[in-house]
Amino acid sequence: MSEMTAYVLEEYGDPDNFTETTVEVPDPGPEEIRVEVAATSLNPVDYKIRRGDLADIGPEMPAILHCDVSGVVDAVGEDVEAFEAGDEVYGMPGGAGRQGALAEYVVGHAGTFARAPEAIPLEESAALPVVALTAWEMLADKTTVDIDEEVLVYGASGGVGHIGVQVAKWFGAEVTATGSSDEKRELAAELGADATVDYTETDVESYVTEHASGAGFDTVFDPIGDDHLETAFEAVRPFGTVVTTESSAAGELDLSPMHMNSLELGVVLVILPVILGERQERIGEELADIAALVDDGAVEPHVDERFGFDAVADAHRLGEDGDFVGKLLLVNE
Repeated sequence: MSEMTAYVLEEYGDPDNFTETTVEVPDPGPEEIRVEVAATSLNPVDYKIRRGDLADIGPEMPAILHCDVSGVVDAVGEDVEAFEAGDEVYGMPGGAGRQGALAEYVVGHAGTFARAPEAIPLEESAALPVVALTAWEMLADKTTVDIDEEVLVYGASGGVGHIGVQVAKWFGAEVTATGSSDEKRELAAELGADATVDYTETDVESYVTEHASGAGFDTVFDPIGDDHLETAFEAVRPFGTVVTTESSAAGELDLSPMHMNSLELGVVLVILPVILGERQERIGEELADIAALVDDGAVEPHVDERFGFDAVADAHRLGEDGDFVGKLLLVNE
């Protein structure tokens, strides 16, 4: 075995820039494993790299994109003791900083993988890494959520948001979730949200008054950014916490409400260990915790649509359009 099929990006641009081609199968180096890919999934970082918006963190051209992966260990490099050939794993080994998962095989640092959850199909595990790691770090690392604390989740039917609802509930929080349509709010309720809000029809003051017992929510969970980050400062109580994944509005954002209300702001870039090549073991450790939550029934990914790798352009178009809930899965058929 010396060659594999991969879907490669030769230049940044629209979804049709992906090309099915044959490339050399990568060999695992020291502390690395090679995984036969079962599936990957689409995250905003994937199409932002494809467009060139995040070219600085993309793999070298010709680029194999996609950060998430699930599959079966095919080979292990030197100094790898945690895995052996035949193990079912999921992880976040590349797609940013190094070559990704949109191919028959992917190689990555062993620390960026964990054994896949047993309670869901192996393919569906690929819907978890980026979004579940992000939600976990937002709620378990950047803040502490206690029983009966009030958490507001923006974008609660999206990739990060729908996991955030479930993780916040597992911590024992009272969760209020936002969504722009009946379908999105219904999914948030099914996932455990105690209340839902149509933020397109309801102003911040109104839903704070209705759903927060004090002067605001203890924590506002914002995986969207832009104007949502500004409204998060309005919705959180004094001495509360806002956690976010976005800095797109940072250049124009008025931070004075943070000062006036003594707020904490936590920002997560979950792929940073892969980009830097540092602290990569943290990824696997957190993925192991997330797998345990999945196997305990506390967390489950919602897969809206499935695509074959040969339909990656269609998946990217739908992802950018945003007319879906949960995650879009790409299966190596």
